[in-house]
Amino acid sequence: MKFYKRTIRDVPIAGKTVLVRVDYNVPLTDDGKVGDDFRIRASLPTIKYLLKDGCKLVLMAHLGRPEGIDPKFSLEPAAQRLAEILGEPVRFVDKTTGEKVRMAIKRAPKRSVTVLENLRFHPEEEANDEAFAAQLAKDSGAQYFVQDGFGVVHRDHASTAAITLKLPSVSGLLLEKEYTTIVGAMKHPERPLVAVMGGAKVSDKIAVIDEFVKVADRILIGGAMANTFLAYKGVKVGASKVETDQDDTLKKIYADAEKKVGKENVDEFLVLPMDVAVGKLRDDVDHRKNVMLADIGTDDMCLDVGDATAKKFADIVAHAKTVVWNGTLGYAEAPAFANGSNMLAEAMTTHSQESIVGGGDTADFVLHWDKKNGDSFDHVSTGGGASLELMAGEKLPGIEHLLDY
Repeated sequence: MKFYKRTIRDVPIAGKTVLVRVDYNVPLTDDGKVGDDFRIRASLPTIKYLLKDGCKLVLMAHLGRPEGIDPKFSLEPAAQRLAEILGEPVRFVDKTTGEKVRMAIKRAPKRSVTVLENLRFHPEEEANDEAFAAQLAKDSGAQYFVQDGFGVVHRDHASTAAITLKLPSVSGLLLEKEYTTIVGAMKHPERPLVAVMGGAKVSDKIAVIDEFVKVADRILIGGAMANTFLAYKGVKVGASKVETDQDDTLKKIYADAEKKVGKENVDEFLVLPMDVAVGKLRDDVDHRKNVMLADIGTDDMCLDVGDATAKKFADIVAHAKTVVWNGTLGYAEAPAFANGSNMLAEAMTTHSQESIVGGGDTADFVLHWDKKNGDSFDHVSTGGGASLELMAGEKLPGIEHLLDY
């Protein structure tokens, strides 16, 4: 599908100084190295394209949630990792604006990459401060702004919104790919389209579930979210985590599903676990016990879909043409309770279909599961909240502010 915003291919950007918003909010190890470079690798197509065009690149990003200037949230390790995987020098400036930035960029060669210090060292970033955006534009000496930080485009921040008032603003290749892949799957999927919804809370994903009820052919429900659905249906789920205030939401979801597929087909459309793996999270996360729903004990916690459910989910996915997965199917941080998610990932990658993985915890899981660093899937999103909002059909400010095609 066509992107409705201009990209770096649509403007005369060759040889220009370009300010690029990337998403380098990456985990760091205890010794200050990058623990997972997935988001850095995802920025390479845009960086390489602009370098090939002879551009002087100035990259800006945030890391973590620092309160003021805090060296442990410095972007220097991200800049070093970028240099390693890019295979050429990357300059790092330990300031975000000011004279030091101006001089460093002025001295940088025409075809070069400079990374600025953490945007969130400045409260003006999250305040979407126009004066701060103007300073970024001025000190970088940029003639264009390129938005390629998909993980932040659902935020109205200085580097996603206010900056677009100061420079002609276009999309990078990653942002374009995220948008066309996710929206394409929601609006023009190869059918059957199967949505897999997991994670902790129904309340976090109401808008997405509503959208999938409209567009999906089947919806598979796992994770702690399934406990809330099961409890709503009258299943006693023991000591499991349940959202007790979601009855009205679930009533509407089921009413909408009935309208779409008929009352007699609802349970084959909204597919809940038929068995679960239980454990006692407080004591021993290594001990997995598979039980039918009727046999869940009062002090049991449902921590994964059961073996029969995992097989059923995998079979449904194996016959799908498009699969969109958002949220692990259990407490996948503990290997004993990752079985459902493992089987789902296996089914998604061994059958010919479009496999799309939402960002956040789901992306973290598949990147550790996949020996090919996520390449076994057609698309692993770099954005958690952004991918959810895009799936729900919402407008994202960091995209809306860019130049129209």
